[in-house]
Amino acid sequence: MGKVYLIGAGPGAPDLLTLRAARILERADVVFHDALVHPEVIALAVRARIVAVGKRCSQISTDQRFINRALCEAAVRHQTVVRLKGGDPMIFGRAQEEIDALSAAGVQFEIVPGVTAALAASAELGVSLTRRGVSRSVVFATPRIGEGQSTGSEHHAWARAVAAAETAVLYMSRGDATVLTAILRAAGLPATHPAAIVESASLPGAQRITCTLEELPERVRETTGGPALVVIGEVLRETLELNLTEQAQGTQKAQRTANE
Repeated sequence: MGKVYLIGAGPGAPDLLTLRAARILERADVVFHDALVHPEVIALAVRARIVAVGKRCSQISTDQRFINRALCEAAVRHQTVVRLKGGDPMIFGRAQEEIDALSAAGVQFEIVPGVTAALAASAELGVSLTRRGVSRSVVFATPRIGEGQSTGSEHHAWARAVAAAETAVLYMSRGDATVLTAILRAAGLPATHPAAIVESASLPGAQRITCTLEELPERVRETTGGPALVVIGEVLRETLELNLTEQAQGTQKAQRTANE
């Protein structure tokens, strides 16, 4: 019986992979990888059979039960089996379902942490999620409802947690921006609450958009389809006000140029 490693591949940039993860990949026999893992990370598994088992919103995805079964079966035939996940396996990565399946089958496993996307988004923005004097709490949340789950009001507890937190990072939230905004407003957040959208954090094409909560559904349309997070909180206030000042100055300059 082999061993299964649940490895976090990080937020995107291949050089954010941990040394432990890289060394395990180099000796892996088979690698089951998510859709968003960078090709250079996958390429480290030089002797492994590579199996894509990715999930993307609104696209054909691999059933989680198939992944669970495949991991258990691979551990019978191979010494080193890798389940390679974007970000960190334990943050919205469905790792617990795989852990439970492996435990039930008597398969040894190990978790190798990765850099979760929220931290990469904070780095892209140049804003600390726990800025001294402004934020002493951070909530990681998602409005996404799993298959078969109710969409009733009892499942909006995430919104109450976000509204109560000094800083919040919302995963898998771009496609629900209009509904998300309405739910957060109903939970008590004002329309002027600072927000940011960070797309493709840590990658060369990263995009940063700061706005108010009210503007969020409109500004989301400026993104181009890469993985994105929404950050909400007063830690973004200075960045938002600076951007508004720069936009106003740009508009004034354009008007002066047009009048000359």
